[in-house]
Amino acid sequence: MKKLQEVPTWQDIQETHEAIKPMIHRTPVLSCQSINEITGAELFFKCENFQKIGAFKMRGASSAALRLTAEEKAKGLATHSSGNHAQAVALSAKLLGVPAYIVMPDTSPQIKKNATAGYGAEITECENTLAARESTLAAVVERTGATFIHPYDDYAVIAGQATTAKELMEDVTDLDIILSPVGGGGLMSGTALTSKYMSDQIIVYGGEPKRVDDAARSVAAGHLVANERIDTIADGLRTNLSERTFAIIQDKVDKIFTVSEEAIINAMRLTWERMKIIIEPSCAVPLAVVMTYPSYFEGKKVGLILTGGNVDLGKLPF
Repeated sequence: MKKLQEVPTWQDIQETHEAIKPMIHRTPVLSCQSINEITGAELFFKCENFQKIGAFKMRGASSAALRLTAEEKAKGLATHSSGNHAQAVALSAKLLGVPAYIVMPDTSPQIKKNATAGYGAEITECENTLAARESTLAAVVERTGATFIHPYDDYAVIAGQATTAKELMEDVTDLDIILSPVGGGGLMSGTALTSKYMSDQIIVYGGEPKRVDDAARSVAAGHLVANERIDTIADGLRTNLSERTFAIIQDKVDKIFTVSEEAIINAMRLTWERMKIIIEPSCAVPLAVVMTYPSYFEGKKVGLILTGGNVDLGKLPF
């Protein structure tokens, strides 16, 4: 596959989907009658909690890894991540038979550290700050010559994440709305691209915690605004948008909603109780949006992307 220097086209996303098929699962789309009755909407959950490594991140990591030259692959893959992207890069490297070097904050959930190590990656821990992540990773890349696969600020990663919505919209036709969580914006921008390429009518919404609302504030301001705090239970959404993801979101996403910590926990618990599936807090944000702002969704066919299910079972919020 060619390297992507510009916003992925529809052809780029289709080619990416075909290329990564051997490295990912086509995940199921589930519905739940009781949650539909509670929300007054017809909800379709794209279950990336059943993806390899338990999260959608496998799509973006494999998309980026497959574009590397043989020489680049041989030196290995590197990244910094609190968990799901770490696992995705580690497994992509394992499937390609090359080394993986992962920098993880010392506060990362133990389940995610264990899984990343289980795929054979060399893990270097650092303090839980972006500066510490970046400086530690720079030292690792200097030492190894490995290629840094960014968690979201990479068009190849965005093209991989875009395949999630492609499968959802192929499996459920005529969606009125598609809804994704927003962290660094890789999934959100990929979802928006695919949705608008595949439908002239669909509305694309994003959701994020009120405590980590850089996307909503950036769109309102018309320029990138950083998070002022990261103390949300949704550990996968503690990052800031990049210039690449913000530009796509600003152009293609119709609205960004914010939700409370309580709403996230309630949506997570409801999903566990009614659907009998494990989802992590970040993953509950779209349902929390539907439950917090019902007037936008009542009577509509809504696709929600459940991003992952990697939960530390010793630290459940309920």
